[in-house]
Amino acid sequence: MKKIQMVDLKGQYNEIKDVVNPSIQEVIETTAFINGPKVHDFQKHLEQYLEVKHVIPCANGTDALQIAMMGLGLKPGDEVITADFTFAATVEVIALLQLTPVLVDVNPDDFNINIDAIKKAITPKTKAIVPVHLFGQCANMEAIMEIAKAHNLFVIEDNAQAIGANYTYKDGTKVKAGTIGHVGATSFFPSKNLGCYGDGGAIFTNDDALAHTIRGIVNHGMYERYHHDVVGVNSRLDSIQAAVLDAKLPLLDAYNKRRIEAANKYDAAFKNHDKIETPYRYGTEDNHVFHQYTLKINGVDRDALVKHLNENDIPCGVYYPIPLHRQKAYLDERYNEADFEVTNQLVKEVISLPMHTELDNEQIEYITTTITNFING
Repeated sequence: MKKIQMVDLKGQYNEIKDVVNPSIQEVIETTAFINGPKVHDFQKHLEQYLEVKHVIPCANGTDALQIAMMGLGLKPGDEVITADFTFAATVEVIALLQLTPVLVDVNPDDFNINIDAIKKAITPKTKAIVPVHLFGQCANMEAIMEIAKAHNLFVIEDNAQAIGANYTYKDGTKVKAGTIGHVGATSFFPSKNLGCYGDGGAIFTNDDALAHTIRGIVNHGMYERYHHDVVGVNSRLDSIQAAVLDAKLPLLDAYNKRRIEAANKYDAAFKNHDKIETPYRYGTEDNHVFHQYTLKINGVDRDALVKHLNENDIPCGVYYPIPLHRQKAYLDERYNEADFEVTNQLVKEVISLPMHTELDNEQIEYITTTITNFING
């Protein structure tokens, strides 16, 4: 059996190097390293894939979130509601812009932001909601957009973990994650479902005026060289990363399908184990693209399981071990522990298993057998 990786980037690269290598070499030979043709090609192709009017590439996913908020004109003191159970980048950019983060609890099944908690958190200072499509599954965007419309709020989708996922409306209509809110943001960090070979990100919107503003922000506030019309940042996707992404984009649906197939095999192996809760899925199968495959472990020492897996050469992760409202950087007397019942429980129970496009049956069988043997004692 080949060595198990949490994310097997080398295995994936070996499958596509005949396409990726010439694409990178072309950038090197043309020396169009910044804002070159490869960036514009990728932008156009991603717009077509997502069926969104505007994709604005940028340097990384954290920048994408920050720039989206800057583009919407949010002001210091404005309140932004987001999930407590997610990576810190989501709340980090809120704090950096001197906005007020308002953390709320998540659902116990899909780990996404809780609709009732959003409603409870809205005040006259609330200006935006940031749903995170956690681990690859869309949040309840139909309900979130209804809340936003009723309260005149912006919706910024954090789509860093769900590129390629479909969201299905009640009437059966499907749209891509990240294209539903006023603006969406994603990351192309190497381990993502669509990852480059360094840092990268992008912002999506169907709003022409917002797209124009954001295009200026990512490039020092310039629309014309040395004319700075808005306060901007330096956040551009470089051409080599765009070349990698453009080579991988046509394979994204196939990559996501392989992740779903691996998740199905995990599910089957853990079926009927009362101490193992497999990832909840709602809607159609393509609603969850499994950036992570995350179990809930009940009645078992989760940390002892992590140690056991590591001792048996099985990598795993705990995403996330500390709620954001307990992180030193984001402590606030406004928060009441009783409002984070689900998140506080999840951090004790969750464990994420290897999940990538190169997982094979032998590896999955070894992983699942090792876990079930440990739990069964």
